[in-house]
Amino acid sequence: MSSKVYSTAAEAVVDISDGARIAVGGFGLCGIPDALIRAIADTTTTNLEVYSNNCGVDDHGLGILLALGRIRRVTASYVGENKEFARQYLAGELEVELTPQGTLAERLRAGGAGIPAFYTPAGVATPVSDGGIPWRYAPDGSVLIASPPKETRVFDGRRHVLEESIRADFALVHAKVGDTAGNLVFDKTAMNFNPLAAMAGKVTIAQVENLVEAGDIDPNNVHLPGVFVQRIVHTGPQDKRIEKRTVRNQEGER
Repeated sequence: MSSKVYSTAAEAVVDISDGARIAVGGFGLCGIPDALIRAIADTTTTNLEVYSNNCGVDDHGLGILLALGRIRRVTASYVGENKEFARQYLAGELEVELTPQGTLAERLRAGGAGIPAFYTPAGVATPVSDGGIPWRYAPDGSVLIASPPKETRVFDGRRHVLEESIRADFALVHAKVGDTAGNLVFDKTAMNFNPLAAMAGKVTIAQVENLVEAGDIDPNNVHLPGVFVQRIVHTGPQDKRIEKRTVRNQEGER
């Protein structure tokens, strides 16, 4: 068995080709695989299709790839903190599929579990199920591609919509601790979408802050088994950013 450990992030992402489908962990700027994203930015890879809760901010995370024009399509649940994202979407430069956050999470998990589709009540009787959400605009502002209507079915007297699972070519995730066998431990809320994205990738690449030998992590503490992870990169402590800082003046200041 060959080693899962790669010396650098650049080596780990070298075979991500144009048009690849990539699932990316993280929530806002919490737990994002920033080193792996920067490594892709240093290549010429383009026309990427990304599945992620959001698309970073203008100068960090997936926002870096977006600003470089490397992303063709995004499936996400929230994109409100990225002005360049909004500009590209409204200008017809970017295709966007918005989906409820829980639905996105389950689509990723189902993809990793080998489940092709599932029914959910989320989005029933809205454009999510009825179709018509603009996926891509034309330069003149008209809708070039709209979401299609989805199949619905009644279970226990309640209508549900059929959602297809997500299976990506690659997955990029960030973990606090990983061992050489690929077992991962995430730090508190940085668990968010990381395990789900990892499950959905045919090839999952994990950047870890701390790399230990196989067997050093108590099996009871493993959040994601190594069977889901093909590549490990030791990147050290993460550059932690605050997505939006809100402060108040000290008492007595105006």
